[in-house]
Amino acid sequence: MPTDAVLAVAGIVLAAGASTRMGRNKLLLPLDGESLVRRAVSRAIAAGLSPVLVVVGHESELAREELSGLACRLVLNSNHADGIHTSLRAGLAAVPDDIPAAVVLLADMPFVTSEMAATLVESYRRSRPRLVISEYGNAQAPPTLYDRSLFAELAAEPGEGCSKRVVRRHRDQAVALAWPAEALTDLDFPEDYDRVRTADAAETPCAPTS
Repeated sequence: MPTDAVLAVAGIVLAAGASTRMGRNKLLLPLDGESLVRRAVSRAIAAGLSPVLVVVGHESELAREELSGLACRLVLNSNHADGIHTSLRAGLAAVPDDIPAAVVLLADMPFVTSEMAATLVESYRRSRPRLVISEYGNAQAPPTLYDRSLFAELAAEPGEGCSKRVVRRHRDQAVALAWPAEALTDLDFPEDYDRVRTADAAETPCAPTS
């Protein structure tokens, strides 16, 4: 962990779901030679996030095996079946007290790069906003950086969509980064995986759009 806690930003990778729409554990599916969950966690580490907390639940032991050797810490969410908001709460609760912010990432967004996450952190360090959000055309989606001052509000917000409601309430306090719309890809259904797996292997551009 960086010795200067003022500059440290944690990473929270949400990887606890049961992948019911995929029909099998999507986070163990291979893409470009590594599983989705290992790909996401490796990129969080490469972005300089520290500590990297991986919230697991469904088939947590398989996830643990898949992440062997990576500098991350697993956080077990025993309530993962109640929704992704429970994983967010578990991740936020595990962030050490001396870390001022955290970047939340989804393990099933394969085109989110380490450069994207690092750019969120750079924006935070410049002006210390309460939020740094990612926008893909007209859509707002992870990765999202939350200042610690929002952790309690995020944890208290009930039900699905809690993070989006918090972002809407504090939108005027956010720095927004625009990414190419093609980077907004999540893998929920078998056809999503088939499309991504058979696509050209070139990375989606990670530079913010103007």
